Amino acid sequence: MVDTSASRIRCDLDFDKAGRQASYLRAPLSRNTSGWGVVQIPVYVFKNGSGPTVLLTGGVHGDEYEGPIAISRLAQTLKPEEIQGRVIIMPAVNVPAVMNDTRLSPVDNRDMNRCFPGDPRGTFSEMLAHFMDSVILPLADVSVDLHTAGHSGDSAPSTNMHYLPDPEMRKKTMDTAAAFGAPFNTVFWGVDEGATFTSCVERRGIISIGTELGGWGRVHVEGVRVAERGVRNVLKHFGLMEGSPDTRQRDGTPATRHMMVKNASCYSFAPRGGLFEPRNVVGDVVKAGETCGFLHFIEDVDTPPIEVKYNADGILWMSAGPGRVQRGDCVGVAMQDYDDEIAAQG
Repeated sequence: MVDTSASRIRCDLDFDKAGRQASYLRAPLSRNTSGWGVVQIPVYVFKNGSGPTVLLTGGVHGDEYEGPIAISRLAQTLKPEEIQGRVIIMPAVNVPAVMNDTRLSPVDNRDMNRCFPGDPRGTFSEMLAHFMDSVILPLADVSVDLHTAGHSGDSAPSTNMHYLPDPEMRKKTMDTAAAFGAPFNTVFWGVDEGATFTSCVERRGIISIGTELGGWGRVHVEGVRVAERGVRNVLKHFGLMEGSPDTRQRDGTPATRHMMVKNASCYSFAPRGGLFEPRNVVGDVVKAGETCGFLHFIEDVDTPPIEVKYNADGILWMSAGPGRVQRGDCVGVAMQDYDDEIAAQG
């Protein structure tokens, strides 16, 4: 049994037991109508024989649906005898946000994916982040954390990873992303990455990939397909399942295209709040100086729109989605083909 003594969250699973287990983590949440209430967080464990442990997570943000659908379906259909090793599946990590269809938790208004490594005596999101980091992650050899752009935008279906200075770990991670088989794998330097789940996984020396599989607050049909195939591809890549990963793409190309978002020039931000009109869809080729979109001020009788431009050449990875944006919101992210020498320059 895992040691949860430092956490307020309780777990009755034996992660070393062979077979299939399905249960709940129980995270305390005292509220007006239930002083001793708990939030039940679904978790599945499959174990058979010997082999690595792959952790599959979804629902860290509650308005990102493709990953939870894909890995929940895997949890309902996978049989222990199909694997050699251990698979831990958590399709709805941040259950309050998942049930609320929001990025932030309605309990504490926090983005859980900016709360790591967490605090066992902190807010709900911090408490849950601490459990994930201190109890779940030490069990894992590989982490696949499934995301989309949610309500905040749209994304080209892709895996993603941070740039890793260690060449061996960088290659292992890129090989894992290639095995997942999304159209793109994006190596990126983010705006605020230090408190993310991915950063926690990396600090523990565990192979870590994420995904961005759509967005705009709807279920992306292709995103679900890519996720379902991708998680099984990863299990095959690490020898937990028989067979070889299928990485063929819809356009006939045989494999994932490795990309990078190297620096701040790849991001375009809204200089004011307004109604944003994008001029491209994700996957389009874009160029620096071209129009990313227009900010409209339809509530004002004589305020002309403001043009927002791209600052870098590339392929549009992320695009703003909700229509109305606030000053400082990211409205476009361009990615370029990955170049290891350029990436290493820091």
